Amino acid sequence: MIKLMVSDLDGTLVEDGGGVLDPEYFQVILRLKEKGIYFCAASGRHASGIEHLFEPVGNEIFYIGGNGTYVGCRGRELYHTPYREELAKDMIENMRAAGMEIIVDGSDCVYTDSKDGRFLQWILNGYHFRVRQVEDLLALQAPVMKIAGCRMDGIAEAARPIMEKFGTRLKVTLSGNEWLDTMDPSVNKGAAVRILQEGLQIRPEETVVFGDQMNDVEMLRQAYYSFAVANARPEVIKEARFLADSNRGKGPLKIMKLFL
Repeated sequence: MIKLMVSDLDGTLVEDGGGVLDPEYFQVILRLKEKGIYFCAASGRHASGIEHLFEPVGNEIFYIGGNGTYVGCRGRELYHTPYREELAKDMIENMRAAGMEIIVDGSDCVYTDSKDGRFLQWILNGYHFRVRQVEDLLALQAPVMKIAGCRMDGIAEAARPIMEKFGTRLKVTLSGNEWLDTMDPSVNKGAAVRILQEGLQIRPEETVVFGDQMNDVEMLRQAYYSFAVANARPEVIKEARFLADSNRGKGPLKIMKLFL
């Protein structure tokens, strides 16, 4: 019997950076809950962006933000993992040198010192993050959970030197085509799903997970019913047990409705 469904957002439920979810998802989530099946949205996005996207059912779901740095429910933090403080400034400097726009996840907002108007509009009106602009991220005096770099023209090439330099000390992962996410090495979506499963006393055999990118692999491994969407990276399709239709084809929605 299925008791928990977990889904990535960008590239799985919506387009990368998309700010609107098909309203039918909300109806299905509520009907699943009536049957005793919880829903959790798991994303590299900050929790404030997840809350906005799922506002109609915000009090009925769990959410995992920052690729697993944050687990919350009903606007309340259940769990978080801080960034390695001694590496934060070094990471920011390296991302700047690579020409990336940078956001830093705090507990209730994201911080940025970007002056790029296109980027700012994207995180404000696309992702709907709660954004606080600061003069210099290197002078930030606030708890940090995740540092993310963005290249809107494609991140992979610029990310390679950072992944090589920090890969043994931090969790460094590509998220979509534009983002490089960095967190404490213990952090990933799978670890956060496991925390949720343990708290709810739900086994992997009672869990469904949907994903499309490399930062979804660990949580796919936390569920017997692991689905890659058809537009997923080939490595992710290989990792998952099952294949759903693409995000544009509403693959996760079709699978979710099978359990009503």
